[in-house]
Amino acid sequence: MSMLASPIDLSNLGSTAGSSTASASNKATDAQASQDRFLKLLVAQLNNQDPLNPMDNAQMTTQMAQINTVSGIQQLNDTLKGMAEQYSAMQAMQGTSLIGREALVPGNTLTFDGDTAKGALALERAASSVTVDIMGTNGAVLDSVHLGARGAGQHAFDWNASGVDPASVRGFSIRATSDGSAVAATPLLRVPVASVGFQGGAMSLQLQNGQTLGYDQVRAFM
Repeated sequence: MSMLASPIDLSNLGSTAGSSTASASNKATDAQASQDRFLKLLVAQLNNQDPLNPMDNAQMTTQMAQINTVSGIQQLNDTLKGMAEQYSAMQAMQGTSLIGREALVPGNTLTFDGDTAKGALALERAASSVTVDIMGTNGAVLDSVHLGARGAGQHAFDWNASGVDPASVRGFSIRATSDGSAVAATPLLRVPVASVGFQGGAMSLQLQNGQTLGYDQVRAFM
């Protein structure tokens, strides 16, 4: 008869003699190495079993299922690890492509680039008339930018700030209407991305104005 005398203890598969080096220790945790040791123990017990006290087929099948489960879990872990590494690589590539682009974040201040001041806004719905008022630090309207009709969503604008001291500009406000009724509008700060970093698997953006934001805090990129 070719039956096992006693169950094979799978808990001992990772502690086989001879694992004195780091390499052997790593091999003991590998699923393929565990399978090899299992088969060696299986053959040894088949050759040295007591024919008067054999183990039934159910016990043997249970142990085979156990080793397959261990192998399957290891393969699943390897697959998930590979997917995580691919995701991180994709994030890094995406982050690099954002450097130099303008991030749109909530805020009503302007970003100055020479004689040009930049800003943006988001409309809740379409508007037949949109006007941006440039506000001075004294509360007065320094100038207005008429954008005309705009659809729902985000829109950028530029203001000619030639001869204007940026320190005298407080920010901007928005007037948007549709058929005489007000349209909700959100002012947006428009700032170039200086660099990108990763912490705890999450992407963070360092803006040229010194702000550091999480990727999910940015409304859009231009």
